[in-house]
Amino acid sequence: MANVGYMRVSTTDQDMSLQRDALQEYDCVRIFSDKISGSRSERPGLTDCLAYLRPGDVLVVWRLDRLGRSLKDLIERVTKLEGKDVHLCSITEQIDTTKAGGKLVFHLFGAMAEFERNLISERTKAGLAAARKRGRKGGRPRKLTDDQVAAMRNLWQGKEHSLAEIGAMFGVSKWTVRKWVVGE
Repeated sequence: MANVGYMRVSTTDQDMSLQRDALQEYDCVRIFSDKISGSRSERPGLTDCLAYLRPGDVLVVWRLDRLGRSLKDLIERVTKLEGKDVHLCSITEQIDTTKAGGKLVFHLFGAMAEFERNLISERTKAGLAAARKRGRKGGRPRKLTDDQVAAMRNLWQGKEHSLAEIGAMFGVSKWTVRKWVVGE
């Protein structure tokens, strides 16, 4: 079992000393880093860190927000770590999933996130049902009329035009033409 550190700052002019010092106090055998916004999904240092981790290792971060972009993202990441038998330790929040209390905290986070997703889904369904009762249809309005679709089919069956050319004639992408003409 080894402690492996990960640290991140959002901009290149920010200093990582505070995080590095904290991770070194946890005897991390290796420390990975990124100087990139947490909102970016592509983080090379984190990717390398996750690939480096082995079963039984502990991923140590200074704060949870260094690891995940959102609570949902963080829970998904921790779930993947658990699946690889890798633990998580967050220094600032004092969460350590090698201990029962740390696991409990993450299960509570997961339950809250699932509860929030279910509430959003219920509200969305209720809103759509209320709109349908008032006679409103959901979804984006069709860009093409039935006559335009028929004309596109005739052009395609004539085999003189490509999907892209037909799309250009009607102001839509070749993928839209494919959807209506070819049926894919």
